[in-house]
Amino acid sequence: MGDTRHTKVLIIGSGPAGYTAAVYSARAMLNPILIQGLQPGGQLTITTEVENWPGDTHVMGPDLMVRMQEHATAMGAEIIGDYISSLDLSRRPFTAQADSGTTYTADAVILATGAQARWLGLPSEEKFKGFGVSACATCDGFFYRGKEIVVIGGGNTAVEEALFLTNFASKVTLIHRRDSLRAEKIMQDRLFKHPKIHMMWNHEVTEVLGTEAPLGVTGVRARNVQTGAEQIVPCAGFFVAIGHAPASELVKDQLALHSGGYVAVEAGSTRTAIPGVFAAGDLTDHIYRQAVTSAGMGCQAALDAERFLSGH
Repeated sequence: MGDTRHTKVLIIGSGPAGYTAAVYSARAMLNPILIQGLQPGGQLTITTEVENWPGDTHVMGPDLMVRMQEHATAMGAEIIGDYISSLDLSRRPFTAQADSGTTYTADAVILATGAQARWLGLPSEEKFKGFGVSACATCDGFFYRGKEIVVIGGGNTAVEEALFLTNFASKVTLIHRRDSLRAEKIMQDRLFKHPKIHMMWNHEVTEVLGTEAPLGVTGVRARNVQTGAEQIVPCAGFFVAIGHAPASELVKDQLALHSGGYVAVEAGSTRTAIPGVFAAGDLTDHIYRQAVTSAGMGCQAALDAERFLSGH
């Protein structure tokens, strides 16, 4: 039987939202405990270079997250390398069960478990992640100036990514396994009219090709889903845009969700349907999905939690 620990504020997740919430709640003397989860630092730890974080013209994603963790710790937050496997929000104090066996009780909970890009599941895709394979055009598109890029997907995300990447690439090939897109018609019109974008209908990517030293993408192998014929599409970058999966498993039966699993919050706040439970970052944001907006929501969540606790 593990220990039971109580805290005023329990923060679940350790991306920009979680660490920022920890900084603000620690400064409010709430003595927060932050549980890092399976991927300490979140999605930025698999991003190499970050050039859109305010104050840093260039910073490595993992380094930025180490700095955020150190900042939260310096403010007085307790950072614990553990994973919350179950969460009971039916009564206060809220109860969270960790993989280590420790039970955490809390007067307020900040959910910052993030969202993860959906991937194709190819071994070669995994091999080149961060080295030519990406799921975030706004994060990494800048690095492919004047180069050819391949995007895979057929929804709004894929079309948005393809259009954005035309700002940098010499050519963008959008591969879709069907003969029509699911994206909004107005976005499709913009896509089809763009001179830099080439469509490959009825194809799927079966392999990412590249070099070993240095590690980098040189192309993808695409298979026609109707004929089985294969061809190699040259590219320096491969962007997977088949959607994101918010990490809302902990609360899917306890909180209202929207847009495929994102936690619903009150407009203009981080408050969920359960008083004392707040959600921030990519877990609730299906529109922006940026480190800086996640950090902003982490700040909001800490301030919302502080106000909630002061009234109880």
